[in-house]
This record gives sequence, structure tokens and C-alpha cells, in this order.
Amino acid sequence: MNIPDTNDRYLLDNQLCFHLYAASRLMTRCYQPVLDDLGITYPQYLVLIVLWENDHVNLTWLADRLQLQSNTLTPLLKRMQEQGLLTRNRSQTDERSIQISLTDKGRNLKQEVPRLQNQLTEIGITLEEAMELKNLLAKIVNQAK
Repeated sequence: MNIPDTNDRYLLDNQLCFHLYAASRLMTRCYQPVLDDLGITYPQYLVLIVLWENDHVNLTWLADRLQLQSNTLTPLLKRMQEQGLLTRNRSQTDERSIQISLTDKGRNLKQEVPRLQNQLTEIGITLEEAMELKNLLAKIVNQAK
């Protein structure tokens, strides 16, 4: 690996953070046509993915899983509830805890995931490269926690 010389270190093209940011925006843009068709945003899609894995979770756990603050997540969940995708209810055992659960409508959107995954062909990397990149990014995220 070539390490940029000191004079090149500050060039935009040599910034890991820039390439991560640009790649993230590209991924979201690839998904956008299908998300628009489904009537959901990318952050809502991420919430759905977590709830498809683990339904009936509390708000704090969901916020931790998505690495978001609960005050950031709450308006998003409120909109999703208004769309009929999930419910938010106070826990029977702990009034301070909010339980998040999918509705049938939210659960049924899972069948649309293949349409979203097919959009990945637009980014021009192989499945093996995608898995390698995912693993490397997961390592970065886990180390930064």
C-alpha cells in the first residue's frame, strides 16, 4: 500500500472519511427508487430490518442497535406509526419503557427486500467484494464504539 507523502495527505482523494461518506450516499441513492415506491425512507428501512430480526423490542434497545439517540429515533418511529408500519406502546411492566412492534403492514414489507438488494448491482462490485467491504466496515464500526 502506498502511503501518501506528507504534501498529499490533505488532498480530498486521500481522505478515507470522504470515500466512506460518498459511498454511503451512493448506497442510499441506489436504494432510493425502490424505497420511494414503498413509501419509506432509508432510515425507516433500517428500523424495519432490525424489527424483522427482533420484533417487540424496547426503544432503548432499538436506538442502541441502530447507533442512534432515542430522541433522534422517536420522531422517525412516530412517522412510521402514522404510516401503519409499527406500534409504540408503554410496557406493562415498566411505564418508562416504550415497546416497538411491527404491524402486519410493516412485517409484509420484508418481501420487498430482494428488490432493494437487486439495486446493489448498480454499484459495480462483486458479491465477494461487497462482503469483504462489509466486513471491513463492520470492523471499523466495532472498533469505534
